[in-house]
Amino acid sequence: MRKLTIIAFLAILSSQIFSQSKSYFSSSGEVIFSLAAIDHNGNSEGNILRFSPFFCLQTNFNYDFSNNFGSYIGLTIRNIGYIYEYEVLANNPDDPTATKTIKNKFRTYNLGLPVGLKIGVMDNVFVYGGYEIEFPFNYKEKTFDGDQKDKFNVWFSNRVEQFQHGFFAGIQLPYGANLKFKYYISNFHNMDYVNNDGIKPYDGLKANVFYFALSFVPFKDMKDSYSDAKEKNSVY
Repeated sequence: MRKLTIIAFLAILSSQIFSQSKSYFSSSGEVIFSLAAIDHNGNSEGNILRFSPFFCLQTNFNYDFSNNFGSYIGLTIRNIGYIYEYEVLANNPDDPTATKTIKNKFRTYNLGLPVGLKIGVMDNVFVYGGYEIEFPFNYKEKTFDGDQKDKFNVWFSNRVEQFQHGFFAGIQLPYGANLKFKYYISNFHNMDYVNNDGIKPYDGLKANVFYFALSFVPFKDMKDSYSDAKEKNSVY
């Protein structure tokens, strides 16, 4: 009798939970502020904040088990990278110890697949976190050496790790604002890459990118967004 009571209670509880379930799609952009944890043959300095408002998009399929707990899986296109400034010898014959400053800007466009959980009030304030794998499909590098500037852009480059991944956590705030932090546990560069001159340009350059992102209503039902816009337009 006791077992039947427990089973009945669990069945009723489950039915109550899943009766409140909801599935929907959502979409939003991101504004990213990125840095990197750098170890370049023992040097960890020279990290500069990178601002990337374009081109970062995310689309999520959400499944909320109730108004307090949900999950999602997504598809993203993200502009990610970092800026690194460091000193090298200037090759000045008059002063062998003279140095000059080199600045590198590295970035990739990545296709990402995030999976996450949400806890809180789904239509108000909640926290979320998860894991994301990303596949770089376009690489760009800029080098500033005094007045000289060199840049190139490569599709599906071996200069970066072909499989990048990391963990993220964020908070959905009232009125739609959303803040997220992500840390890549994979190295940005392929340190074993060899260029046409037989040189490994990223040998000893370990860089784990991390960023803070600002977005707006990334988890709002697209149908609700469409209805709000339609209602707003009908007023005018």
